[in-house]
Amino acid sequence: MSDHDLEPTDSRTFRNLIGGPRGALESVLPPAAFVITYVATGDSIAWSVGVALVLGGLFAGWRIAEGKKPTRVLSALLLVAVSAYVAVKTGSAAAFFWPRVLVNLVSALAFAISILVRWPLLGVIVGPIVGTRMQWRKDPDLVRAYGRASWIWVVLCLVRAAILIPLIEQNALWGLALSGALFYLLVIATIVGSWIVIKRSLPADHPGLRHPRIPAPASQA
Repeated sequence: MSDHDLEPTDSRTFRNLIGGPRGALESVLPPAAFVITYVATGDSIAWSVGVALVLGGLFAGWRIAEGKKPTRVLSALLLVAVSAYVAVKTGSAAAFFWPRVLVNLVSALAFAISILVRWPLLGVIVGPIVGTRMQWRKDPDLVRAYGRASWIWVVLCLVRAAILIPLIEQNALWGLALSGALFYLLVIATIVGSWIVIKRSLPADHPGLRHPRIPAPASQA
């Protein structure tokens, strides 16, 4: 197995998984800007929502400029729009973060189901990044490795939800403002942990992520 294929310092794979500079800003800036605007304007939900929507539009434009799929752009905008709607309807700035809780719970469920049906989402995400697309599904070792590593993402999503829920219920706005930065660090740790699990799960003679080992058909064995 080539260690280079599994190093978390693989710049292209690592950058794509964490989203690069845009990913950092998308994680850190929106929650912080929303809360700071709310406090600075004397608890104005309208101003806070307006800032959130503007940021959502700017990040959508950035995504389009980077050539991201329209579905990703629309999903990101939809999250901002739904969050803004919830905040306006409830009159609570903290309620802006409830949709993020729901997204994390749904994501945890999706990762868990994908593992059970042997289509681990981590492989679906990483495959196109490393250039193998879905060829990894023909390699039982990679399917197993991606499946084990995907459990870490289940835990990540549940941890994020578990952090957000008490902060929302306690109206801890500054904690919510800092949540984006904390979650970004957790994502980095999760990626590193995933790489370690994958590396340890593959046989010693496996050629690595970029080289799925596809068994020959039984008739040719």
